[in-house]
Amino acid sequence: MTAPNKMPVLFVGHGNPMNAIEDNEFSKAWNEIGKSIPIPKGILCISAHWETRGTQITAMMLPPTIHDFGGFPRQLYEVQYPAPGNPLLASEIKNQILHTDVSLDLSSWGLDHGTWSVLKHLFPKADIPVLQMSINQNKSPKEHYELSKELAFLRSKGILIIGSGNVVHNLRLVDWQNENAEHAWAIEANQSIKSFIETGNHNALIDFRNQGRAYDLAIPTAEHYIPLLYTLALQEPTDKISFFSDKLVMGSLSMTSVLIS
Repeated sequence: MTAPNKMPVLFVGHGNPMNAIEDNEFSKAWNEIGKSIPIPKGILCISAHWETRGTQITAMMLPPTIHDFGGFPRQLYEVQYPAPGNPLLASEIKNQILHTDVSLDLSSWGLDHGTWSVLKHLFPKADIPVLQMSINQNKSPKEHYELSKELAFLRSKGILIIGSGNVVHNLRLVDWQNENAEHAWAIEANQSIKSFIETGNHNALIDFRNQGRAYDLAIPTAEHYIPLLYTLALQEPTDKISFFSDKLVMGSLSMTSVLIS
């Protein structure tokens, strides 16, 4: 497909790093999404796994594949996603963002598994330039949302923006013995978040810390949730919303993903 007047926006629940090498319902869904949307000219990913003091964006020609995890099979550490970077695009984004100082990262990061584990299935050829933007730990949820609005110009330039995290992400309460477990609080939070997305109630989603006990359990730390706000901030009035991979795994991880197009 050729690029439309504006690209869609994605939030992907990336879950277990093993999804990168497994042929399962999630990897298949990502592959189908990749086939169904226009081929982007470039990709900007906000991953849960790059938190910094300050806002950074990768600006190297060849971003390395980062294996930012431990205790997994050797095959996973052998995976490479050799997509090129785009330093000119990184500089353009830096210059277009007026309300936040953005630093160009030339060597400290690359593509972490929140990015490549998904892109490996979305765009297996790894021939589309990829940038990552970090999650600034000094910003509030509202500030992250407002920062993302400054990225809206990218949609009309053929750039696919992806938030990669998990709507519900509580590793302490994972049921490692039951892949199909569903904790009641996780179901409640996941359904509530979907309802707010469907009704366009972004203020409630930004104010997630005041939405009750289920949210507190679903989002004990914010890094996997913040990428959702980056995706939602780019929604326009004429956009349609659809969900995919809407499933809880091991009780306290939600793979729920969102396509805005």
